[in-house]
Amino acid sequence: MRTWLCALTRLRRSSIRYFSSLTTNPKRIAEQSCLALLEACDSLPKLVQVQAHLFKLGLHSNNFVLTKFSQISSSLRSIEIAADLIFCQPASTIKSFDAFLCNTVIRAFANSANETDKAASIFALMRWHNISPNKFTFPFLLKASASLDDYNLIKKIHGNVVKFGFSDDLYVQNTLVHGYSSVAQGLESACQVFDGMPKSDSVSWSAMIGGYVRNSRSSEAIGMFRKMQMASVKPDEVTMVTVLSACADLGALEIGRWIARYVERDDDIVKTVPLCNALIDMFAKCGGIDDALRLFQDMPEKSIVTWTSMIDGLAMHGRGVEAISLFEEMKKKSMVPDDVAFIGVLTACSHVGMVDQGRQYFDSMSSEFGIVPKIEHYGCMVDLFSRAGLVEHALEFINKMPIETNPIIWRTMISACRMHGKLELGESITKRLIRNEPTHESNYVLLSNVYASMSQWEKKSIIRRVMGVRGMRKVPGCTSVELNNEIYEFIAGDKSHPQYKEIYEMVDEMGKELKRAGYIPTTSEVLFDIDDEDKEDALNRHSEKLAIAFALLNTKPETPIRIVKNLRVCGDCHSATKFISMVYGREITVRDRNRFHLFKAGECSCKDFW
Repeated sequence: MRTWLCALTRLRRSSIRYFSSLTTNPKRIAEQSCLALLEACDSLPKLVQVQAHLFKLGLHSNNFVLTKFSQISSSLRSIEIAADLIFCQPASTIKSFDAFLCNTVIRAFANSANETDKAASIFALMRWHNISPNKFTFPFLLKASASLDDYNLIKKIHGNVVKFGFSDDLYVQNTLVHGYSSVAQGLESACQVFDGMPKSDSVSWSAMIGGYVRNSRSSEAIGMFRKMQMASVKPDEVTMVTVLSACADLGALEIGRWIARYVERDDDIVKTVPLCNALIDMFAKCGGIDDALRLFQDMPEKSIVTWTSMIDGLAMHGRGVEAISLFEEMKKKSMVPDDVAFIGVLTACSHVGMVDQGRQYFDSMSSEFGIVPKIEHYGCMVDLFSRAGLVEHALEFINKMPIETNPIIWRTMISACRMHGKLELGESITKRLIRNEPTHESNYVLLSNVYASMSQWEKKSIIRRVMGVRGMRKVPGCTSVELNNEIYEFIAGDKSHPQYKEIYEMVDEMGKELKRAGYIPTTSEVLFDIDDEDKEDALNRHSEKLAIAFALLNTKPETPIRIVKNLRVCGDCHSATKFISMVYGREITVRDRNRFHLFKAGECSCKDFW
C-alpha cells in the first residue's frame, strides 16, 4: 500500500506538470490527474484511495470522471461503490448527471450475475431525478429484465421506450424482441414487436428463433428460420447456433444435416469453435453420433466444451468405452477436465454398467483435480448403482452424502426400486416425497405406478382420484418422427393424423408379424387392472409403435427410421422394436428421455441395459 501511495503522489505530480504545459485551467488539470490515476487502478484498495482523491479535488460530481470511475469499479466487480458515490449525493447534484454516466452503472449491474435486479433500481433513480435516458439505456435494462424473467418489468420498460421516442430504433427493437422472448409468458408480445418492425436484421430474427427454442417451441423455431430465408435475411453465427439448438431438441437430423451443409457452403459464416460445438451437440442429440465424431476429429482447435459435448454424446449412445477413452485422451492432451466433463464420463459408466470405473472417476474428482462434487455428480453415482441393481448400495450412498439430497435423486431411486422389485422401499420413498412436495404431480404418478406393480389396484385408483381432485395429470407419452424435413408427433391412442386408419392397420399387421417371429407382449408394462387381451391392445397403441408404423408406411424399404420419445422407453416397446428391426429389415434409432437405442437385426445397442 505504501508503494501505491508513493506512486499515486508521483503520478499526480507528474500529471499536473504534464497537463500544466498543455493548459492553465486548474479544473482540467485536476480532471486529467484523476483520469490518469484511475487508469492505473487495478485493485479495490487503490479504488478507495482514488475515491478519496476525488473528494479532495472536488471532482466527486464530475460526469466525465465519475463515468471513468464507474467503468473501473465495474472491471473490479465493485460497481456498488460507484453507484453509492453517484446516488448518495444531494439531489441538486444528481440532476446534473447525464445518461451516459447512468448507463455505465446500469450496464455493469446488467452484466453482473447476482445483481441484475439493481439495474432497474438505477433507472428508477434516473427518472426520480429527471435524468432523461437515451437509446443506449434501454438495451441494458432489457438485458437485465430478461435475465430476471420479469414480464411486467419488460412491459414497463417498453412503455418508457415509447414515451421517450425510441420505439423505431432498430437496436432498441431487437432488445425488446429478445427481452420479451426470454420470459416464459412473453413470447406473443415479442411476436407483436417483431411483426411491427419496418426493417429486421439477423439479430431480430435470431432473437425470435431463440425465443421459440427457450419456450420449448422448437418446431416453430425451425419454421421461423425458413421464413428468414424467404425474407432474404442472411443468418449469422448466432442464428445458426440457435437453429441447431432447435434441431437438437427435436431430434431433427435431416434438417440439422442441411444446416451443417449450409454452414459449410457459406463463406460469410465464421466456423468458430462455439458453432462447431453446436454442430457436434446437434449431431449427437439427433442420432448422428458418427457425424459428430468426424466433425470432432477434423476440428483444428477444441475447447473443453468440444470435448465434453463429444463425451456426453458417446455416453448417450451407449458407447461408454469410447467415451471413457476420449476422456483419457483429453487428459493426455493437457486439457484439464471440469465438473461438466465428469458428469459425462460418469453418465458413460452408468449407461454401460461400469460400476468400478465410475467409482474411480468419482473419487478422482477431488483427489486428483480438486473438484468438489456437486449434486449432479452424486445423482450420476446413484443412477450408476441403481441401473446395476445395487439398490441398497445406492441408498447407503445417499445416506452418506455430505450435501442434501434433491427430489431428482429420490425419483431415480424409486424407479430403480420398481425396476428391481424393491416395491415396499419404493412406496416408502415416494410417500416421503409427496409429504415434502405435495403439489408435484410426478410423485403421485410414481406412487401410482408402484401400486400397479404391486397389483394394489384400489390404492392406485385412490392416487389417481387424488390427482384428479388436485388438477394434476400424467405427462402423456409422445413420440415424434422426422419425415421429408417435417416433424410428426404421436401420443398413445392418437387418431388425429389424417392417415390414422392406415397407421392402425399397420400396427395390427406389425403385431401379427412380430408374434410369428416369437415376440411375446410384456403385459406387465400395462398399469391397469384389465385382462391380457385388452393389455395387448393398449400396448399396441403406445406412441412409439404408432410413429414406427407411420414411418414404415411412408418410407422405402431399408430406409433407417429415427424417433424421439419424451419419456423412458417401456420394456414392451423396447422388445417389440428389436423384433420390428429384424422382421422389416430396418435400422431404428430411438432417443428417449435418458439415452439412445440403436435397433438393428433384432438387437439393441444398449444390450438390454437401460
